[in-house]
Amino acid sequence: MTKKIFLLLGHPDKMGLCGELADAYEKAARDAGHTIERMNLGEIKFDPILHKGYREKQELEPDLVRFQQLVTASDHFVVLYPVWWVGMPALLKGLFDRAWLPGSAFRYIKTKGGQRTVFWHRLFRGKTARIIMTSGTAPWIVRFLPGNVNAQLRWGILWFAGFSVCTTWFGPAENPEPATKKHWLAKISALGRGAR
Repeated sequence: MTKKIFLLLGHPDKMGLCGELADAYEKAARDAGHTIERMNLGEIKFDPILHKGYREKQELEPDLVRFQQLVTASDHFVVLYPVWWVGMPALLKGLFDRAWLPGSAFRYIKTKGGQRTVFWHRLFRGKTARIIMTSGTAPWIVRFLPGNVNAQLRWGILWFAGFSVCTTWFGPAENPEPATKKHWLAKISALGRGAR
């Protein structure tokens, strides 16, 4: 069964391992007959700062509107990014701060009097997502650090909005051996072909 995939390259620079992995995923998915749309973080024009929080509406730039539309239209959402300081790049976090808004990804349930409750509707229920991370340190070492390196994106952003999420993690990724890199690219291609 073919799927509509939205691939977000979350590295600000598309030239490098993350870019190669994104290219391999995109090609394999397209060759398998899936519909795939892609955005590269470094090419998205937007202010990453939510200046007033949610106190005032901050108009979305056209690229953020397109981002929201692509997430909504997709069956499967892939976010590929490097782990920097045990988290995602600041620009990627800024993208979610600006575009992952009440009414677009989730909606709070209100009382009859209009007060917001602690409960919410997850607007992307039934959709799947894949987080693909690279890190300069071996993943098994990072797992021993306090906290969960992808908890913010996996649980606080994607799961919160209804996605069923899986994670793939490659590392150490700064200068992988050619055989290791070939293995990673083959694994990414298999994920792309299966729209996983």
